[in-house]
Parts: sequence; C-alpha cells; structure tokens
Amino acid sequence: MELLYTGIIGFARMLFRVQGLDLTVRGERNFPEVGGAVVVMNHTGYLDFVYGGIPARVHKRFIRYMAKVEVFDHKVSGPIMRELRHIPVDRTAGKGSFDEAVARLKAGELVGVFPEATISRSFEIKEFKSGAVRMALAAGVPIITVTLWGSQRVWTKGLPKKLLRPKVPIMMEVGAPMTPYEPVDECTEEVRSRMQATLERLQNEYARRYGPYPVGAPWVPHRLGGSAPTLEEATALDEAEHAERMRRRAQKSADPGADATDVPKGPAGPDAP
Repeated sequence: MELLYTGIIGFARMLFRVQGLDLTVRGERNFPEVGGAVVVMNHTGYLDFVYGGIPARVHKRFIRYMAKVEVFDHKVSGPIMRELRHIPVDRTAGKGSFDEAVARLKAGELVGVFPEATISRSFEIKEFKSGAVRMALAAGVPIITVTLWGSQRVWTKGLPKKLLRPKVPIMMEVGAPMTPYEPVDECTEEVRSRMQATLERLQNEYARRYGPYPVGAPWVPHRLGGSAPTLEEATALDEAEHAERMRRRAQKSADPGADATDVPKGPAGPDAP
C-alpha cells in the first residue's frame, strides 16, 4: 500500500471540502480496473493533476504523472515526486522519459500526460503533442481521456490564486477507452477532437447549472464572452514567454555568477511554479 500517495489524496479530498468546491465527476468507471493506460488530460490550472487523479480512485488506482525534471530537482518537491513514483521529463533528452513511461505502462501502470505541454491561457484546448499516442502504441495500451472544466477559477497562470474558499464548481468527465492507431498524427487529432467536444458539452452544462458566464470574466474563454485571450493570442504569449526563458537561460549559462534578479522578466511575467 502506498501510504504517502493515499495520504495526499485523502488530504486533497479534505481540502476540497474546506475550499467549498462543488466537484462533479462522471465516467470514472471507464478507468480500467487493472492494466496500463495512458491518461490524457487538458490543462487549465496548476492543480489539474490533483483533480485528475480523483476518478482513478474508483478502482483504488494511482496515476504516475510525467512532469518536468526541474520539479524533481527541487529540494522539497523532488523527494515527494520520487516517492510517488512520478516520471521526470528532461525536454533536452526526452527518450529516457519516454522509455520509462512505456516500461511503466507495460508493467500495468496508469501514466498521466498533459499533451498541451503547458497550461492553456485561453482555457481552450491547445494543439496536442503526439507523445501520448506514441507511448500507448509502443506499450499496447488504451488511451483514457479526462476532460476538466472550472479548475482555472482556483489557480491558473496569470490570475490570482483563490485557494482558501473559492467555492467554485469543477466538472470532470472520463472518456471511454480509445485504442491508439497509426498514423500517429491522425490519432492524436482524434483524441483532441473528442476532448474538445467533451469540453464544450461540459461548458454548456456548467452555464445551465450555475448560471450564465459573466461577461468579461478573466476565467471565461473569449468564445464564451470572457476576457481570456483567444487561442491565437495565448499561443503568441506562450511563444514569447518561452523565448524569454531561453534567453535568460542562455545568459545564465554565459555568466553563471549573474544575479537572476538582474535579468529582466519577459512580457508574460516570471516563470510559473
């Protein structure tokens, strides 16, 4: 029994009650009781990995997330991530993490992937990377989709945190298992299309259950009358932030003694935690 992982999930459930979250989950029995699967999730908030792991507990299962290696290098989060058996991803040498994920899948584990690679500032589903499909094909396992809506109201990129008493609804839907296929790009686009259709259905139900979306609200997509950037605008912001991050990294490598606080931040602000 994994006491730390079980304890963290128990704490998370208690935290949800304290926060006053109205959490709706459906389709959780689409998770396999045994055997490996790639769990694909959309990404609108920093706590999506917490919410996304809840449905798998219907079968007392845990998700091993793929996360950037910097999280494992941190003196606090690193030991926890290793104890929970998540998978570090070094974006400059991705083959090792890919092979590790495939080995875990073949061993019967659930491996969680955010194929958008980063939080969607537009709260729309971004273009997907193909790694999830390639892993599922290599391991011979199904793909399980988990589509979330509402988590951006708690904590997301560029908006204030509301961790104490946000009292907001969050909805999740687990899709039916999907068998991966070639060509990889076509399969990846089908996964994305399925999740887009589910997201739009959740968004419509959310408005019916909890009232119309506030016009101009920063957590509401532009398509629904909010002030969040469009998908195209968000992509431009992400690209600018990435370029600035690479510039700072190159400057630091060229001058290791430089004070990081002397390096100007990019237009999108400081790197997210």
